[in-house]
Amino acid sequence: MSARALSRPSTDPSPIFEHFRGNFATELLTAAVAHFNVFGRLAERPRAEADLRAELKLADRPAVVLFTALRAMGLLSRDARGILDLTDLSREHLVPGGPFDVGGYLGLAARSPGVLEMADRLRSNHPASSGPATEEGVAFVYREGIESAMEREESARSLTLSLAGRARNVAPVLADACPLPGCRRLLDVGGGSGLYSIAFLQRHPELTSIVWDRPEVLKVARELAERHGVSDRLECHPGDMFSDPVPHGADAVLLSNILHDWDVPECVTLLGRLAEALSPGRRLLIHDVFLDDAMDGPLPVALYSASLFSLTEGRAYSAAEYRSWLLDAGFDPGPIVPTLVHCGVLPAARVS
Repeated sequence: MSARALSRPSTDPSPIFEHFRGNFATELLTAAVAHFNVFGRLAERPRAEADLRAELKLADRPAVVLFTALRAMGLLSRDARGILDLTDLSREHLVPGGPFDVGGYLGLAARSPGVLEMADRLRSNHPASSGPATEEGVAFVYREGIESAMEREESARSLTLSLAGRARNVAPVLADACPLPGCRRLLDVGGGSGLYSIAFLQRHPELTSIVWDRPEVLKVARELAERHGVSDRLECHPGDMFSDPVPHGADAVLLSNILHDWDVPECVTLLGRLAEALSPGRRLLIHDVFLDDAMDGPLPVALYSASLFSLTEGRAYSAAEYRSWLLDAGFDPGPIVPTLVHCGVLPAARVS
């Protein structure tokens, strides 16, 4: 009997993911206090976000990750002009030398390995182990001179199956939340284990799917397609989404938890490539987490953004950022539909 990819969990696993990512709150807050003196600097005078970023010698991506998290914690405010200031909470408790300052207490963790690594990541704007190729390799970074763990069978299998744990919970919710009327062929970009495609295939018996990913990753997708009884409708297409031709013939394209692995230029490039491969009226589905358009939360997504920042070349993005890129690429974005584990799907139609 084939496995069912449409079976939904009876409980919401989101709190487990929040607890798992909670260490990033400690690391970012302690780094802000003990390594960058963010609160002491702003106590002198409020600053434009760009000015504080320059003073801290941070590139745009780490600055967004840090400032968004601190705002989500209720420790920084930003006005309509982009001026950052302290909140009442941080002014009373995090300004060095204040009568109720707890910065020294937080500083007890200043030399802990996680905080030191986070401070280094913020300064360097590079994910962990993204220097010369190492024995372990880097999971999500494809650059000349860097060995990706997704290129070796054992590590690719381990990482793909690890990520499949979330997909098993979320895929059936996505397939229910985002029906594909009239769609005959789905292109699942960076589809990994294929579980999102498999859920769609089980929901739509007339649908076929292409999972486009690295060759070693696709070995897992083939196994799961067999196990779920959809191998005759799921095509595994090896390739590099940034350099190889986009598989043609799709009525819809799915990007599930893909764009957050990449910095803005790569996201814009990929959306442009996909737009060129889609005819007018065809659909693009961005399934991901979304920061608030004000870039001040929600806190679980801000902390996930720190995790992404530490491990990839990306971060979490706001719906406003995605909509801007989609419009520029010739798509008409629609409203976000929530799924699970802080994710949602942003649909868009190709219009030009």
